[in-house]
Amino acid sequence: MILTINCGSSTLKYQLFTSDVAQVVAKGMISRIGEDGSYFEQAAHGRSVKESATIPNHHKAFEICIQSLLHPDYGAIHDMNEIEAVGHRAVHGADLFIASTRIDDEVIAKMEACVPLAPLHNPPNLIGIREAQALLPNVPHVAVFDTAFNQTMPPKAYIYALPYSFYEEHKIRKYGFHGTSVRFVSQRAAEVLQRPLTSLKMVVLHLGNGVTMTAVDGGQAVDTTIGFATFSGVMMGTRSGDIDPGLIFHMHRELGLSPDEIERIVYKESGLLGVSGISNDMRVIAEQAQAGNQRCQLAMDKFAFMAKKYLGAFAAAMGGLDCVVFTAGIGENSPIIRQMICQDLAFLGISLDEAKNKQAVGGKAEVVISEVAAGTAVLVIPTNEEKMIALDTKEIAGL
Repeated sequence: MILTINCGSSTLKYQLFTSDVAQVVAKGMISRIGEDGSYFEQAAHGRSVKESATIPNHHKAFEICIQSLLHPDYGAIHDMNEIEAVGHRAVHGADLFIASTRIDDEVIAKMEACVPLAPLHNPPNLIGIREAQALLPNVPHVAVFDTAFNQTMPPKAYIYALPYSFYEEHKIRKYGFHGTSVRFVSQRAAEVLQRPLTSLKMVVLHLGNGVTMTAVDGGQAVDTTIGFATFSGVMMGTRSGDIDPGLIFHMHRELGLSPDEIERIVYKESGLLGVSGISNDMRVIAEQAQAGNQRCQLAMDKFAFMAKKYLGAFAAAMGGLDCVVFTAGIGENSPIIRQMICQDLAFLGISLDEAKNKQAVGGKAEVVISEVAAGTAVLVIPTNEEKMIALDTKEIAGL
């Protein structure tokens, strides 16, 4: 079996797949690591459990993960030897990793070198790898990087128009994120359309609390919205998306805000929350907009407008467009946002089937929501990053 690990600063998410990655045997999450109120939950073979526990650190979290999988009442395996390989979500591999890779000391050293580029994500990823290796030392461990898929972007897409030395000496460039999700979704879209991935020009809209739009030409990323940090591109739940960089200097000089205060504002107080003044949850905002809240309506209009602009820009960058794919929480569950983004894009061959669009909710089915005669297919494809991690792990581990 293949165990997938997604280790964050205070959470540990895991899934256990059969060796052929055809079935999820168990899935679980350990929450609030090192905090008050920590707990774990797991579902396996139709049985589920959720219990409070004292979880002071990630080492204890991994112990609980293994104990839960082995538990005689609600577990999924009888022996740790049933786990044949472990796949780890790794957020940032800079330009050092262009594909998933088997973990060894050299890989860990390179990931440590990337910590300044992702100080919130890479450290817990590394903790997860070390703890998993300690508990499962005799199986292959594989790192699957969110940034790897975007390494096919050409220099004209990833270079910033800054002095070139910033790129050469400090690796300041566009990296992009959600690559594992985009790779899975683009492959599934090609299969649904029964067309070779290499023949398709598509834009994948990963719309959740974090938002990434990616231009995928022939199965390779050619541009993406999120850049070096994680607040550029389309506005998000609490992140601003694109703003004039001059605003940062203005906010510092004229408003007296410190760099730390500005960083908090653009990351945690902006986006849907900042414009609506109510919530970062699109469901809440849509409900309030329908009830007449003008700020919430503005938040939705702004969100859709920014996404629409990038959709058109990416079609131009690729020299055409064959399909558009919506995924993640908002993309999979918000017919109104999909409709707003696709409205008035008939010149790109985009025309939604209203009934199919309204029915595509719940994140369960892969469905084409464009009209049959539309020149550009529009699809809703539920993302599954864990399965993509498991598939890569299976291949690299040779299972």
